[in-house]
Amino acid sequence: MDVGVKIAEEICGRLRFSNHDAAQVLALVDNHMRFSHATRMNQSTLKKFLRMPGFDEHLALHRADSLASHRNLSTYEFIQHKREEIPVDTMRPSPLVTGDDLIAAGHIPGPKFREILSAVEDAQLEGRLRSRDAALEFVRREFPA
Repeated sequence: MDVGVKIAEEICGRLRFSNHDAAQVLALVDNHMRFSHATRMNQSTLKKFLRMPGFDEHLALHRADSLASHRNLSTYEFIQHKREEIPVDTMRPSPLVTGDDLIAAGHIPGPKFREILSAVEDAQLEGRLRSRDAALEFVRREFPA
């Protein structure tokens, strides 16, 4: 666990923050440096980043941090532009493949499911998979049962 997160966790406990508020504070501390990678993130990673719970607070913290440290808001502006540019329905699209589909394809339920479903979601978020049939073919090709 990151030192900053550990310190924030202790402070939230002392101040008796609610579980919800403490979780958001810890997420803010844990993710604030990820903004430095935003302009180099692939589409799937960027979309997952932008859909984090409470992202407006993450963005506000990044803006304040940038203004206080170097006054360069280029990453902030990049993120604002991407949020306007990327359609909301493509940020969290309906899954093309489910665990039931994997079982039907001969896969045995277990930890591998998360890896397969994550790979399908990444390909979908990047625009490489647009249909259920394409996703099932992708699973057959990349993750033979």
